[in-house]
Amino acid sequence: MNNLNLDLYKSLFLIRSAEEKIIQIYPHDEIKMPTHLAIGEEAIATGVCHALSSTDQIFGSYRNHGIYLAKTGETDDFFAELFGKKSGLSKGKAGSMHIMSPEHGVLGTSAIVASMIPVAVGAAFANRYKKNNRLVTVFFGDGAVDEGAFWESINFACLKKLPIIFVCEDNGYAIHSHISERHGYRSIVQVISRFNCHVLESESTDAEIIYKLTKKAIKLLSTSPKPVFMHLKYYRYLEHVGVNQDFNFGYRSKKEYEKWLKIDPVSLQRKKLVKSGCDEKIIQTIENNINKKIENSVRLARKKLLPAIDELYTDIFYE
Repeated sequence: MNNLNLDLYKSLFLIRSAEEKIIQIYPHDEIKMPTHLAIGEEAIATGVCHALSSTDQIFGSYRNHGIYLAKTGETDDFFAELFGKKSGLSKGKAGSMHIMSPEHGVLGTSAIVASMIPVAVGAAFANRYKKNNRLVTVFFGDGAVDEGAFWESINFACLKKLPIIFVCEDNGYAIHSHISERHGYRSIVQVISRFNCHVLESESTDAEIIYKLTKKAIKLLSTSPKPVFMHLKYYRYLEHVGVNQDFNFGYRSKKEYEKWLKIDPVSLQRKKLVKSGCDEKIIQTIENNINKKIENSVRLARKKLLPAIDELYTDIFYE
């Protein structure tokens, strides 16, 4: 039995199970903010974050549950934040789209497209200045490459040869707009390859392949110091925001979904475990323990207190 595959599966299943729980809860108005689920995307968060060290730092977009859970493995504070409770990651005031946990290296996620990319570059610049050997990774969708903030950021990072990995999570759509309707060029990889950075790409939904690709990125950063741009493909199973499927909207087909479902990242890794000789009972025990952990976190979150009204006036930055 391969310990790497087992660890990767634990992370994949944790993300999938946590978000499936959110799907159950969401219609009952206990989570009172928009939420963007990462179901179908788990291999990227798991593969990349598993390759990082505990002191490395990550930034992300509003579709952030996967990277947070992959980096931390923590669910109590996570669900408390979704429920808007005082014990949450940001005292219940940040919600689903602005998750952060500096002690775990999760330095920020944001609902504004591409907004965390320049912040991540700033963190990488600070790490270079401090010589602390910390690596920054920033996750963003393919819609973010349509923003000027992305191009300014990658240009500066390449110019200064910063220790940063840009992870473009490409599902082919910016909300409902297909990439063919947005890009006046054939390939983002070809464009970025003109910059002074390393470029890696994969269309795999296998977390192990993405893990190894990230390890390659980290090695490149150490042997030839300059940024890495990783272009990774995945398919978003559910609607852009919310917990439903949206094939009746007309911008994508169910056939497209069924094609990607055949290489589902969670099922794929589970099959690899079974094929490698891992006992089915071991896998089921892992799954049961993770489900119990999530159920317990939800139960605790429901019992926690909401923040006091005066919390509206705390943690505010005045210029």
